[in-house]
Amino acid sequence: MRASRPRIGLALGSGSARGWSHIGVIRILEQAGIVPDIVCGTSIGALVGAAYADGHLEKFETWVRGLTWQGVMGLLDFTVSGGLIPGEKLFSFLRAHLDDKTIDSLPRAYGAVATELATGREIWLREGSVIDAVRASAALPGLFTPARREGELLVDGALVNPVPVSLCRAMGADIVIAVDLNSDLIGRRLRPDDAPAASAAAPGALAAVLGKLPLGLGGARGGAPVSPDMPSIFDVLSMSLNIMQVRITRSRLAGEPADVLIRPRLADFALMDYHRAAVAIDAGERAARRALPELRDLIDRVRADPGL
Repeated sequence: MRASRPRIGLALGSGSARGWSHIGVIRILEQAGIVPDIVCGTSIGALVGAAYADGHLEKFETWVRGLTWQGVMGLLDFTVSGGLIPGEKLFSFLRAHLDDKTIDSLPRAYGAVATELATGREIWLREGSVIDAVRASAALPGLFTPARREGELLVDGALVNPVPVSLCRAMGADIVIAVDLNSDLIGRRLRPDDAPAASAAAPGALAAVLGKLPLGLGGARGGAPVSPDMPSIFDVLSMSLNIMQVRITRSRLAGEPADVLIRPRLADFALMDYHRAAVAIDAGERAARRALPELRDLIDRVRADPGL
């Protein structure tokens, strides 16, 4: 028989810069007295979830809100081997500013999702270094280089499980609150004056690297000039990833539905808009407030009838 207080799981989904909205969601849940017992995350959700599970969300939010575009670029180290960004600079920074504990030492139950590159297997990360788990879960193919773990190469968990409801259930959650960051991404027009263009807002290091890529990927190099109404390579990659994320998310949530689904409206966010934290956090707060009546009703019904 279930205890009078149901165990609440929070599944934080993937979505690159849109993931800062998870901070706003968590803040509203806590203000409402809804405190998750289990936190699971994929990709950016793994990062925010780790900070929360360790009790450092406020410190983490202060850092995130202070990010500028130049600051984001300063945390990235560029290469063309395995991915544009090895990630060592970024994750060395995180190790220095967040306690790199082991997962089993966190004050709140925590898990992250990654994908084994060679086989496509879904990997649940529930032990070992927290930062290493986040590094593997957030290794977006083509952007971040794969992470190494016990002889395996791991990449972004969003390839297989963008919103880790199933991991929350496996860890004992009676009620799962899921945050889907990708619900409103498909359907944006690709016209350069309408679509949020990551490349247009990416001066400096990233634009320089994209401009040096072979085969004209950074623009017209040795071939026909790019049509003015044709989106950039970065926009095409970003929108293609969005399509993949939305389709996989819908499929997984159809088979493994959450009890309450929170969907921040973030269609105007580009892949690398990490400097827009305040906007994303506000969107997360608004989405969580909309979900509170449904969530409170569900918790009351489960308390009244533990057999639900």
